[in-house]
Amino acid sequence: MFADRDGTIIEDRHYIADPADVALIPGSPEALIRLHGLGFALVVVTNQSGIGRGLYTLADYRRVAAETDRQLKRAGVVVDATYFCTDAPGGNPETTCRKPSPVLYRQAARDLGLTPAGSYFVGDKLSDVLPAATLGGTGILLRTGHGAAEEERMAGAGRPGADWLVADDLAAAAELIERLES
Repeated sequence: MFADRDGTIIEDRHYIADPADVALIPGSPEALIRLHGLGFALVVVTNQSGIGRGLYTLADYRRVAAETDRQLKRAGVVVDATYFCTDAPGGNPETTCRKPSPVLYRQAARDLGLTPAGSYFVGDKLSDVLPAATLGGTGILLRTGHGAAEEERMAGAGRPGADWLVADDLAAAAELIERLES
């Protein structure tokens, strides 16, 4: 399973650069444990354009990532790998790693021996779930973080979300995935 970080696993604090601002979304650790128990690798894929925009440093990102990992481990969650992209919006769509580009997902698949086709792509933005269409998986848009606004925006644009599923949060997504897998 490929999951976004900000707004999916931790509260979205808008360009988080201070580890003191890391707060797990209630129910996310239990959902990740449940998914791992179903045999899924847990891969975090996150855009960190604040680095590319000069809003915080790579060292700031690493401190926040370490605190996120610390809190998850304390809750009993082991993340198999994390991939991040520092590209700011507007880069070359042929070369950027910025989601919804499949670059980081393909890298994770190679590194970890995963098959993206049939995988789940979970997050609070369309850029988190759209790689499922490219790679052959299932996207699940969460209503946490930016998800409720994204869902509303797409419904208003006449795009009902036929390409992805919707769940209230990561816990609801874990339940949905468990039903889909049985």
